[in-house]
Amino acid sequence: MSNAPTNASAANIIDGKALSETVRNSLRSRIAVAGRPVRLDALLVGDDRAAGIYAMNQASTCAEVGIEYVLHRLPAGASADDIAGRVLLLNVDDAVRALMVHLPLPDGVDTERIQSLISPDKDVEGVNPANIGNVVYGRRSLVPCTALATLEMIESTGIQLRGKRCVVVGASNIVGKPIAVLLMRTEATVHSTNKFTPELPALCRTCDVVIAACGVPQLLKADWIKPGAVVIDVGINRIDGPDGKKITVGDVDFAAVRGVAGWISPVPGGVGPMTVAMLLRNVVDAALR
Repeated sequence: MSNAPTNASAANIIDGKALSETVRNSLRSRIAVAGRPVRLDALLVGDDRAAGIYAMNQASTCAEVGIEYVLHRLPAGASADDIAGRVLLLNVDDAVRALMVHLPLPDGVDTERIQSLISPDKDVEGVNPANIGNVVYGRRSLVPCTALATLEMIESTGIQLRGKRCVVVGASNIVGKPIAVLLMRTEATVHSTNKFTPELPALCRTCDVVIAACGVPQLLKADWIKPGAVVIDVGINRIDGPDGKKITVGDVDFAAVRGVAGWISPVPGGVGPMTVAMLLRNVVDAALR
């Protein structure tokens, strides 16, 4: 890609949809020459409508690249032991090479405990603490999908991360912290921040790369951003629009920040599609390993 524009009002858009399609085309080719089937097994507990729709959409997404999708269902009344038992059975099933658990789980079930039971070699969402820890050692195949998507989008701009100053606004276990560690692996200088970080806007203004992953709608303003910086917006927030209808926005004030940044990812159409693509890539990596 070209260098960041000199006209600050024309910041380049990091198109997550286009990047994700490139990844999917690569996966189609890998699957076509693999000589064996690639399959994703997913566990869905209960009858949560949103989770059910997501599972249906995921099945269609998998089919588009040649991945078989097998959905395992448990009733809403399933206990934590029922769910744990099913995960353990899928772990030892040789036909299952890639496994994930749909959320939310029923009230009273410890989500982190269930995720920690998924075999690290089959954990395509990268939610098992063992896989999150693997990030430190540079093993990027089955790390959290959103963190991997974020790094792929930064690298797509052509920026050389070694020695660059990067800030991650938000320090969640699944997104913020893994992103910070992935950036450290590139030998960038990385600041991991949280709500107690003093003078956060001033810190962000010193950074070449800014990742917003805090879950606060449009928190990052134009005066937080160094001119020409790469800005990745991981946030997905539903708020009331000017007409009273719900709209989706990120953690970045996109319209304002676009006038300062050199590169910026939109919401929607940025990290979201790339996260799905990274999940698919993890599935293929796990299945063909």
